Amino acid sequence: MKVFYHAWSRLAAVALGALVALSLTAHAADPDKKEIRFGATAGPYADQIRYGIKPQLEKEGYKVTIVEFSDYVQPNLALADGALDANAFQNEIYLKRFSADHKLALSEVLKVPTAPIGLYSHKHKRLDELKDGASVSLPNDVTNQARAIILLQQLGWVTLKAGINPVKSSERDIDANPHKLKLLPLEAAQLPRSLDDVDYAFVNGNFALASGLKLKDALLLEKIPPYYLNLVAVRTADLNKPYVKDIANAYRSAEFNRVIDERFTGFLKP
Repeated sequence: MKVFYHAWSRLAAVALGALVALSLTAHAADPDKKEIRFGATAGPYADQIRYGIKPQLEKEGYKVTIVEFSDYVQPNLALADGALDANAFQNEIYLKRFSADHKLALSEVLKVPTAPIGLYSHKHKRLDELKDGASVSLPNDVTNQARAIILLQQLGWVTLKAGINPVKSSERDIDANPHKLKLLPLEAAQLPRSLDDVDYAFVNGNFALASGLKLKDALLLEKIPPYYLNLVAVRTADLNKPYVKDIANAYRSAEFNRVIDERFTGFLKP
């Protein structure tokens, strides 16, 4: 798995370099900005753009290209480097942390309908089938791992150390693990594949749906607080540009709302 991931990363870096070069040329040739490269993780957030946003923007005269990603790192790097004009895949906590850690000037435009993280199993049909020593996979990025740990705490499967902010928690902050759970942090995109090997897996909604899982199949679904809703991000310098306002208008439209009701049942709307 590691060999595959590193090979993919090298290919992604080459592709990203090509996108940046094309972007710089496009920006120089087209200051009025009628082409939008929109990044998203493969699955529902790319599909929201494909079915609910792209048709509206094309009616406004834009050419829209959707660039799909299979990780949570490249979309922000590509946006900051100019290879993308907007992306939709992350929540505000992740955006702020990632931007600070990498010294990127990225900003939120608006929040979008979001699928909750859920606890799934191929081996168990109920939560009360939990046995001591059970294996539980969960995201390895800091923001989504905290979401999983919050749910573990709500279930009573773990407790956190006194004074720890659950939103910023990690494995290191667990005080008690009465069932001696084996917690296995993995890349978020790999979590659906882990279901054949673990007792339970926390899977982000987008990767769950992209892998064929259904939200209704989850043994537990997160009640998404506002700060975990996904969002559209752009470079901070572009916040007031016409194309960004047109993207926001498309997301706020009755047409987009209809697409969400028809295609994305179970998503929490902002």
